[in-house]
Amino acid sequence: MANFIEEFYYGNIDPQTMGRNERQIQKVMKLLATNEERLTEHLQGQDKTMFLESVDAWGVVMGACTADNFINGFRLGAKFAYDTFVGADHLMTGSRKGA
Repeated sequence: MANFIEEFYYGNIDPQTMGRNERQIQKVMKLLATNEERLTEHLQGQDKTMFLESVDAWGVVMGACTADNFINGFRLGAKFAYDTFVGADHLMTGSRKGA
């Protein structure tokens, strides 16, 4: 791997697939897809329209929440890094800023 940031930029690193429960999530996603297909085949008219609108709306909500969590994760990581390198000056000098 050349450079972590470069690899991330080019999509070679996907944090959403790096979870501890990846297999379990894949099983559940397959179940959801299968059930959606079955319901779409069996529902008709207004019921089918309402179901598909609900599925689409849920996708929009989940996408927004996932993006927010992803962004907040980066911000939290940056705060940890900042505090580690900048906020820990008192460890070297023995005194805290503003204290």
